[in-house]
Amino acid sequence: MITIKKLKFKLSYTQTIALGFIALIVVGGLILCLPVSSKSGNWTSPVDALFTATSATCITGLVLHDTFTYWSVMGQLVILLLAQIGGIGFMTLVTMFAIFMKRRIGLHERLMLVQSAGTLRLSGVVRLIKRIVIVALGFELAGAVLLSVRFVPQMGIVNGIYNAVFHSVSAFCNAGFDLMGRYGQFSSFTRYAGDPLVSVTLIILIVTGSLGFIVWEDIGRHKWRFRNYELHSKLVLTVTAALIAVGWVLFYFLESANSDGTLSGLSGIDRVIAALFQSVTPRTAGIVTTDVTALSEAGGFLTIVLMLIGGSPGSTAGGIKTTTLAVLLLGAVASARRTRHVTAFKRRIEGGIVREAGAFLTVYLSVVVVATLLLCTLEPFLMEEILFEVTSAIGTVGLSSGITPALSAASKMVVMFLMFVGRVGWLTLVFALAGKYHEPPTKRVAEKVLIG
Repeated sequence: MITIKKLKFKLSYTQTIALGFIALIVVGGLILCLPVSSKSGNWTSPVDALFTATSATCITGLVLHDTFTYWSVMGQLVILLLAQIGGIGFMTLVTMFAIFMKRRIGLHERLMLVQSAGTLRLSGVVRLIKRIVIVALGFELAGAVLLSVRFVPQMGIVNGIYNAVFHSVSAFCNAGFDLMGRYGQFSSFTRYAGDPLVSVTLIILIVTGSLGFIVWEDIGRHKWRFRNYELHSKLVLTVTAALIAVGWVLFYFLESANSDGTLSGLSGIDRVIAALFQSVTPRTAGIVTTDVTALSEAGGFLTIVLMLIGGSPGSTAGGIKTTTLAVLLLGAVASARRTRHVTAFKRRIEGGIVREAGAFLTVYLSVVVVATLLLCTLEPFLMEEILFEVTSAIGTVGLSSGITPALSAASKMVVMFLMFVGRVGWLTLVFALAGKYHEPPTKRVAEKVLIG
C-alpha cells in the first residue's frame, strides 16, 4: 500500500511580504494592460504596464508614459491605489481587512506585521497598525484640503478635488506620480515653483511620510519632549534635519551660481522655497518644481547622494536609510577614537547593528555598480544619466534624467528589479531567498587582517 504524505510548505514572514508585493504588482499590471486603463482605448504593452505597476507599488514614480495624458481615470485610480497600498504596506492592508472582518490576529500575523511595519517590538503592533492608517489618512486628508485651495479655482470643483487627493496621497507615500501633464508632459510641479502653498504643503507631506512609523509613534507618545524619544527616533530626526538643511544651503548656492541652473529663473523667496524643495524631493519623493535635467554637475551629484541615502526605516521612503548612515558615521568615529562601543545620545548601539549597516551598504552599492555597468552595456546614454536613473530606481525616488521612456525592454526589467528590491528591502529579499540560517557548531580560529 502506497501512502502519500501531504507536503506542507510554510512561507516565512519575509517571503510572505515579498510575494505579496509581487502579486500586487502582477494584478496591477494586468489591469493597466486593459484598454479601459488608457485614454486611447488601446491595449498597453505588458512590459510597460508591469513597469508602471511596479513603479506605483514600490512608490518610485519612474514613468514610461505621462500619467495624465496616457492613462485614463481608471488607470490613474489603479496607480493611486497601488501607491497607497505600497506606501502604508501590504501587511498593513491585510491587517486592516482582518480587523474590519472581525478576524482574530494571530501570532504569525503579528510577527509579519513587525517585519512589514518596521517596528521594534511585538507588543501593541496591531494598535500601531491602526494608528499608522489613521495618521496616514489624516495627513493625506489635510494635504488634500490645502491643495484644493489652489487647485479648485484653477481646475474646477471635481477636477480640483481629484487632483488634490491624488497628489496628497502621492506626496505622502513618496510615490512621485503626478497629473500635471495637463500643462505639459512630464512637467511635474514646475508650474508651481513659486507657489508657497503648493510647495510647502508637498514638502510637509513628503517629509512626514519619510520619517517612519516608529517616529510617529514616539512623537504621539512623548509629544515634543525630544529627550524621551527612543534612540531610533532621535537618530532619524537629527539626520533628516541635517540632510535637509545641508542640501537646502548647497542647492541654493550651487544652482544660483549656475546661469542656466534650475533656480536661474527664480528670485527672492521663490528661489529659497525651490532650493528647499530640491533638497527634500531626492529623499525618495520624485516630485519636482524645477527641471531636473537642468541641474549643474555639482547639483546632479548632490541629488544622487541624497537619493542613495533616502528616508528612514519603516516609512514610505527608500534608500540606504538615515539610520544606516548615522550608524556608519558613528561607527567610523568610534573606530577613529579607538573606542570599543558605538554610542549616540548616551546610548550604546549593538555591535550587530553596526555590522548589519556595513553589510547593507556594501550590497546596496554593489548592486548600483552592477546595474550601472549593465545598463551602460545595453543603452547608448551617458554614464551620468544611467547612474542617475539607477540610483533613482533603487532608492525608489522617481527622479529621471529623461531617459526612462527610451529604455529597451531588457533595461526596463533591470529597473523594475531595482525598484522592487528598493521597496521590499535588501534584507527582506535576502532572508526571503536564503531562508533560515543555522550557526555552525564549530568556532573558527581568529586571525587579523589589515584594513585601510
